Amino acid sequence: MPPPTTATTSMTPPSQARHRPRALLLAGLLALACTGAVSQPETSAIQAPRRGQAGKDVVWIATPDAAVDRMLRMAEVGTTDRVVDLGSGDGRIAIAAGRDFGARATGLEFDPGLVELSNRRARETGVADRVDFQRADIFTAEFGDATVVTMYLLPELNLRLRPILFRMAPGTRVVSHSFAMGDWRPDETATVGSAVLHRWTVPANAAGVWRVRPTGASDARGMPAELRFTQRLQRLEGHASFGALSAGAVRPELTGEALVFGLRDSDGVLLRVRARITGDRMTGTLANDAGTVGSFEAERVDAAPPIEGVESTQAEREAAARVLD
Repeated sequence: MPPPTTATTSMTPPSQARHRPRALLLAGLLALACTGAVSQPETSAIQAPRRGQAGKDVVWIATPDAAVDRMLRMAEVGTTDRVVDLGSGDGRIAIAAGRDFGARATGLEFDPGLVELSNRRARETGVADRVDFQRADIFTAEFGDATVVTMYLLPELNLRLRPILFRMAPGTRVVSHSFAMGDWRPDETATVGSAVLHRWTVPANAAGVWRVRPTGASDARGMPAELRFTQRLQRLEGHASFGALSAGAVRPELTGEALVFGLRDSDGVLLRVRARITGDRMTGTLANDAGTVGSFEAERVDAAPPIEGVESTQAEREAAARVLD
């Protein structure tokens, strides 16, 4: 449920009533919008949610239109995207994704009254052919086909969602209003008015040992025979083997399926490596200052080890609980 950006609300679990006053206080101080559910109005006369109205996991505060627009631009939403708004509230984010960016969008919202309200607004806006809203619990709902996920939730809920997001396709873009995700470092952070927005890209799994072979007219003598990577969230450390020589990967970066790093070959020449990971296969090129010097394919030797750091640590959970104190 995306927070206030699209009229969604940020929610606090009823079992954690202590969070509600904190969430309301933070919302008042920062003018944040949280996504969530509101009281269940009669279907004959659905009312728009009220600022500060309590929902299943958060309280509701509308997100300014400028923050909604920036969230969708940070996610680089286009006509081929499938946007899922977690905790969609009154539907603003999903409707904006369909109306302004031509995307298909679904809002997942626990409150049935808000689901009905949002579907009505989608019809009134003329986007009901590509925007819909469903009653759902975001922790059990299926949204693995999304290419973009938006949310405005409390920090603890973001941490609970992180393993779910890491199971999504590499390259999926995630944008959160206000709250980060522990040690998962954002690719981009922006401030719009008083709203702080974060964007991440779900990374491929690059961990393990990769056996390399040259392709095309590449010279095997300048090509590493093996690559080894360890991965924590999207951060990598790696080494390449050139026969008896082992060289560390220089500034490796992993964005979705795209892997970029530097590597010194057996002659000490710094090469720029660009590769794409698709499951257990990798394809890429090596280039020096004069241009491309070779291309390669690589295959992971054994089953991919799990990415480290996906499950939250006690320290992260404790830090998340202190955010609203």
